[in-house]
Amino acid sequence: MRTARSTRRKRPLTALLGALAGMIGVLVLGGPGSATAQAQEEPALATGLHISDGRLVEGNGNDFIMRGVNHAHTWYPGETQSLADVKALGSNTVRVVLSNGYRWSENSAADVASVVAQCKANRLICVLEVHDTTGYGEEAAADTLDGAADYWIGLQSVLTGEEDYVIINIGNEPWGNTDPEGWTAPTIAAVEKLRNAGFEHTIMVDAPNWGQDWQGVMRATAQSVYEADTTGNLIFSIHMYSVYDTAQKITDYLGSFVQAGLPLVIGEFGGPPDEWGDPDEDAMLAAAEQYRLGYLAWSWSGNTDPILDLAIDFDPSRLSSWGERIFHGPNGIGETAQEATVFDGEGGGEEPQPNAGCAVAYRVVGEWNGGFQGEIVIRNTGTAPLDGWTLAFVFPSGQTVSSMWGGTATQSGGGVSVAPAAYNAGIPAGGTVTVGFLADKGSANAAPTGFTLSGAACTTG
Repeated sequence: MRTARSTRRKRPLTALLGALAGMIGVLVLGGPGSATAQAQEEPALATGLHISDGRLVEGNGNDFIMRGVNHAHTWYPGETQSLADVKALGSNTVRVVLSNGYRWSENSAADVASVVAQCKANRLICVLEVHDTTGYGEEAAADTLDGAADYWIGLQSVLTGEEDYVIINIGNEPWGNTDPEGWTAPTIAAVEKLRNAGFEHTIMVDAPNWGQDWQGVMRATAQSVYEADTTGNLIFSIHMYSVYDTAQKITDYLGSFVQAGLPLVIGEFGGPPDEWGDPDEDAMLAAAEQYRLGYLAWSWSGNTDPILDLAIDFDPSRLSSWGERIFHGPNGIGETAQEATVFDGEGGGEEPQPNAGCAVAYRVVGEWNGGFQGEIVIRNTGTAPLDGWTLAFVFPSGQTVSSMWGGTATQSGGGVSVAPAAYNAGIPAGGTVTVGFLADKGSANAAPTGFTLSGAACTTG
């Protein structure tokens, strides 16, 4: 039985693959003289991440190039440490799999708010996607883009104000191989529905053909789809698997969007070969670097086909060959990722210091109806002293810090950032500092997660 994770093996029509793959290099978008130049003007009031001159930029106008991975949160909601782990390996973005409840268990507003807070605490830009739309028209269990849009509208209260940190990917691979021309109108309608509801976020749209656009529909209609978004803050996403098995196909496809001035990201891709072909991941990474386009590898861990796991059993110390390629290979995340500048001076505040490392011991000292006292002992496990530090973590159960000693807390949603007091700003190698606090709580009081110190992921225990 085919499961969510096993759909990573994309399904181009095998018999037509050889004949139609060349279409990728034949269909041409409007060139530099098209209406794109006018459509690409920056909105007068840019909010957070937005599109300017065909590129994704931050609110301050700086280019932001996504370099990260996909994480299957909806199927593995307990694997929250994964966000800290992918950050520690250099990622600047994570694409988070969610469900609107149509096919899998719905991710609630509280859960999505917690995910966003954890992304921010780990200094990651968060791309949120509804996976239930995968393969619509061929996959009988798939939901429509309109259904996905309704889900986002139901989350509006927790997403409004997060435009600096969150991109909304309306629906994953929202059309199969059957009549892919049917993709265009529902895509435009879903974008317009979100804009009419007041969303100002950058919106990402996936291609048909199970995301691979091997029949060129998104490529041919991208201009009209882009122009339908009155804000101009729309980015296209191509998923590159077995169809993209030569450098020529890859550069032709990516280059056509760049030439047309239309924003594009490789929202998923895989390198391991399958029964439909052998993707050229080296060419994908090289082309992404050449054109300065973002990419998000599939996927961190938990695939039913484990050759696509970047980490074995969610363990960052057990990278697969695919994981080693993505994180440590040429044009990989380790070489090319740059953190979003929105995090300068915010939660975690600074770049990781050389040789930084930490261990955190957390405990509840006392608890009463509606509140509790907590304590955090921070140990510098690095080889050099820390001269100034910022501790970041996420409360998963709605806890709110009311007062703190040994540091100063700043909180946004579940994300907490702690700056040191003057007397404990330095931590020698092997040394510890202790922070205490009082906090309000609801009926639950789960321990915080995602601890980082000066940008470096911490162990707990």
